[in-house]
Amino acid sequence: MPPRHTRFPAPLLGLCLLAAVSTANAAIYAERGFGERDGNGSIASDLNPAGLVAGIIMEEEGRRRAVTYQHGRLRELGTLGGDEGFTKAINIHGVVVGSAQTASGAWHAFRYDAAGGMRDLGTLGGTSSYATAIAQGGQVAGYADTSAGDFHAFVTKADHSLQDLGTLGGASSYASGLNSHGVVVGTAQRDDGYRRAFVYHPGAGMREIGTLPGGRISSATAINDAGLIVGASETAKRRWHAFAWDGKRMLDLGAMIGQGDSYATAVNAAGHVVGSVNINGFEPMTFVYKEGVMTVRRRDDGLYLTNKITDAGLVVGAVYTGHKFQAFAVPSQASPAPPRRNPLDWLVITFLISASGVALYQLRRRHRVGVTGQRMHFL
Repeated sequence: MPPRHTRFPAPLLGLCLLAAVSTANAAIYAERGFGERDGNGSIASDLNPAGLVAGIIMEEEGRRRAVTYQHGRLRELGTLGGDEGFTKAINIHGVVVGSAQTASGAWHAFRYDAAGGMRDLGTLGGTSSYATAIAQGGQVAGYADTSAGDFHAFVTKADHSLQDLGTLGGASSYASGLNSHGVVVGTAQRDDGYRRAFVYHPGAGMREIGTLPGGRISSATAINDAGLIVGASETAKRRWHAFAWDGKRMLDLGAMIGQGDSYATAVNAAGHVVGSVNINGFEPMTFVYKEGVMTVRRRDDGLYLTNKITDAGLVVGAVYTGHKFQAFAVPSQASPAPPRRNPLDWLVITFLISASGVALYQLRRRHRVGVTGQRMHFL
């Protein structure tokens, strides 16, 4: 006689899987913050494949400190002679970029690695600069003041000096994303004063991406190596909608959410997009768009600040505890919703457990009287 295959009742199986998933997530994602002392907060800016986090410690009195964090160890990156600093991105080699104060109090873009420490990237002739993105090869993008007092998007050259990317005809621009091919995205002002998302290709210069239908302004925030660009655009109804642009068409991600204002903040190698959505003025929630499916995470299952998504699918940022930020990462796949806690739920669970107990008793009894010597498989 072939072995008997017995299945748990579907609701009970679902409860078992929920418990298993919840336990696994608790073990992997339960740690919040960088071990900072009471009163201080933290934000995770980015995370590389080695598990090294680029982040920020926010002291209770308001001072920010640029840090990295890995396996319980916090490393202070220091400043450029001033009091504060913050990180924005990290690459696979552990090189971190961000901005730090100089002795004069000005903010300058920096590039940090463990061997060489923090390096000042300078400006475009003005007083300040900010690094926002780093490619796997070490190229850096950001924006800096010019001698005329405006700020322009930049990308670093081979000698780490800054290349001015110009504007779309207006006074200012800033870069916020960069891929391994040296393609830069960001936002630039046109000659009519409106700001539009741009893409910059080496040797081809800066060109405008445009907006969603009826919108006047847009902003690009990130690009992956396949050239998929994400950001946010005003709509005809003067709301903000997250978008994804593949070089030919602009996909309205905000329309998939269906309500509120949404902003895409990052995209990974697989084209999975994350960002934030604000609905009716409530706290922001994390959204994840992957494989053509849009998911808005519950407030207790997402992030308050959604900064990056790794190629492994971790969404990086911070939660808000009511009085401070705490660095945190969640899986891009949402965990199942917890069962509602009311008397009827407990009655159903009790019934399922009792029913499964009866089923197991009957199976054992049949096993003893009729299928001695046969293996029984529970799936």
